[in-house]
Amino acid sequence: MANSNINVRTLRKLYQQLGLSIDYLEEESGFTIHYLEQTFKDLPFRSEPFRPNYFSFLFIKSALGYYTIDDQRFEVTSDTVYFTNPGNYRIFEWEKLEHTCLITFGEGFLKEYVHDDVYRDFSFLLSETIAPRVLTKDQFAQIEELYTLINREYKGHSLYKNKIIGALVIALLLKIKEYFFQDYNPIYEGNRSSQIVKNFKLNIEQHFRDLMSGKTNTQLRVQDYADLQSLHVNYLSSVISSKTGKTISSWIADKTATEAKVLLQDNGLSIKEIAARLGFLETPHFSNYFKKYTSISPVEYRKQYFGKLP
Repeated sequence: MANSNINVRTLRKLYQQLGLSIDYLEEESGFTIHYLEQTFKDLPFRSEPFRPNYFSFLFIKSALGYYTIDDQRFEVTSDTVYFTNPGNYRIFEWEKLEHTCLITFGEGFLKEYVHDDVYRDFSFLLSETIAPRVLTKDQFAQIEELYTLINREYKGHSLYKNKIIGALVIALLLKIKEYFFQDYNPIYEGNRSSQIVKNFKLNIEQHFRDLMSGKTNTQLRVQDYADLQSLHVNYLSSVISSKTGKTISSWIADKTATEAKVLLQDNGLSIKEIAARLGFLETPHFSNYFKKYTSISPVEYRKQYFGKLP
């Protein structure tokens, strides 16, 4: 087993650190789907504490176990859906697994294949802690049809695989919203520190929407995000780091890299224009920044992206 409080960017890396099989998990697209009974053969199983950097949906048709997120421990039973977003400390425990499907995806996948303003229609993705939601048999059957289709595409070799999966994920998110989250607003859920985290996530999302739409061409600093909530910068930094496992600077860097990738997929935009859109005064600064956080230059990323298209 790995040491406690593992920080992981993908499910594949988590399973590697826990000594579990990763043969059926892709890494490149930022999306995975698999059935847990294929992985957890020796039960009961209890994971080490970890902080993921991905969203996850757990569709539990027949299983028993527990899920800990921060200081809350939830019992997981059959016919439930469990959702978590990036950053929180968590542990999972399995006592019985007969039919349980796990889907994970990063923000980059959402932006590229689902919708570039996904949080507008699916605000529950910003939620920090959500208890498992119980479905009726009919509701679960409809959800099962969707994740079965997603799994089939994931295992296939279509030229448009990720786009098809993205479309099916939209249908899945709409069904989940219909069943549980029609009037849900994550801002009003949780304690004070939870609200600070949610407000920060909304503020960073709104700022990058303004950058993308041309409403502003100025990057926000850590101090600016503190000012938006009338908080001391050290307090905001402490809350974000302790609750999400990431610094504010890391949130900004990850968001900038994600949005840059989306813009680089538009061949009609020059790298100079993209740099300006993201608030960089000089193109070389943007190129260096992008390479620092992605290990590849904007030019190389663009070549790779367009080289993969059919």
